Amino acid sequence: MLRLLGFAPGSNMDAGEVKKKITAGVLSLQKGNFCCYPLNCPWHVFFPCFGLSLFWPCHLLLKENSRIRVMEGAKHNLPDVDAQKAAEAIKQLASELTEKDLLLVLISGGGSALLPAPIPPISLQEKHDVTRKLAGAGATIQELNTVRRALSFLKGGGLAHCAHPAQVVSLILSDVIGDPVDLIASGPTVWSEVWPEEVLSVLERYKLLNSLPASVKDVLGRPSPRWRENKDESNKSGHVLNAVIGSNSIALKCAGRRARELGFRPVVLAPGVCGDVRSVSRLYGLLARFACSREEPPPEIAAELLRLGPEVGVETWDLCRTMQVLGEGRTEGWGSTCLLAGGEPTVELTGNGRGGRNQELALRVGLELRGLKLPPNGPVFLSGGTDGQDGPTEAAGAITDWGVYEEAQAKGLDIDNFLTNNDSYTFFTCLSAGQRLLVPGLTCTNVMDVHMLLIPPIPH
Repeated sequence: MLRLLGFAPGSNMDAGEVKKKITAGVLSLQKGNFCCYPLNCPWHVFFPCFGLSLFWPCHLLLKENSRIRVMEGAKHNLPDVDAQKAAEAIKQLASELTEKDLLLVLISGGGSALLPAPIPPISLQEKHDVTRKLAGAGATIQELNTVRRALSFLKGGGLAHCAHPAQVVSLILSDVIGDPVDLIASGPTVWSEVWPEEVLSVLERYKLLNSLPASVKDVLGRPSPRWRENKDESNKSGHVLNAVIGSNSIALKCAGRRARELGFRPVVLAPGVCGDVRSVSRLYGLLARFACSREEPPPEIAAELLRLGPEVGVETWDLCRTMQVLGEGRTEGWGSTCLLAGGEPTVELTGNGRGGRNQELALRVGLELRGLKLPPNGPVFLSGGTDGQDGPTEAAGAITDWGVYEEAQAKGLDIDNFLTNNDSYTFFTCLSAGQRLLVPGLTCTNVMDVHMLLIPPIPH
């Protein structure tokens, strides 16, 4: 029999012909997805069987007689009691499978928050506090998932363990740089060793060891496996197929194709931009100055770019290739250029404002463009989350240029205060009547962020 499991903030619930063959299933979806977002569709529906008023395209919704049970949780992409109930339902369904069953698992970024199953005696709140402190200290997504796996029953292959001996097929949308299937949603169907030393090293790096709850110390100090059932799994991964069907690289390729259709010359920098948002913004500011120079840019710009590249996840080769192409465009007069990159920078939380990494990156890049011309004769930068949501806001990101500084000055807005308080959403709401905010609505996918730098033709 075919069973379906899914955990994703913006799942497309239309499984086509597969739906007709599903015996049972559970979808754990982020609370708030079924809201009145402005979607570009010709019809809206009321769907009473969820107990919610929905405005959503019909083809994305389950029918009232569906065998699939939908459970909402993880509002604002944070694990909560509702998500934990969904995780328990998923665990129960998987544990009842036999070798005659096929389990189809739909996974995308954000799945970690939708599948919280802390190992006893760790409470959900304790686990959330540990990961929240890590994220606030600037930990990477890889480091966060390393810790989550160690504290969870279902992550790090736990779900596949529960489903054994059934065959498991996971279709994955990657929101992690490099598409490592063991880290996407913390790898629920990818068996992995949990090394307490590695986890403790991450916690020590961010000075969190001394503040760990006793329950977390207890679990990390155990030598035994997380799973107590004595299942025969001599071939731990033989019954599992994990397939990445969407990634940031694919998104950049499609964006480049569309940019070319619109008359731009697309240049893809890299799909793995990471590191502190301040360094990333500096990178884009330097690239804009390099590309917008009428004459050969000062060698200091190229030197700083090459120094900064490894710090933000961009290979020297990719930077050299990109600078060569931008230089050719300047000397040969190729017209407008669309520089594309993707990844997931990090923000160190120093305040309690509203915002997200994309909006903060856009704001910081706007400052880096100081002194360059305004559009249409100067560069424009966009940073957006492919899931349609950046942090606990309705925006996916923002669009910026040097004009943000001038407008902020005219309105008496202190940009430094907004940045210190991590309040980029409020800043952009006050600017240009909020028109710089990117608000596409939820996109039903998540393959990290897309960065776009539009460079106008450089006159000779």
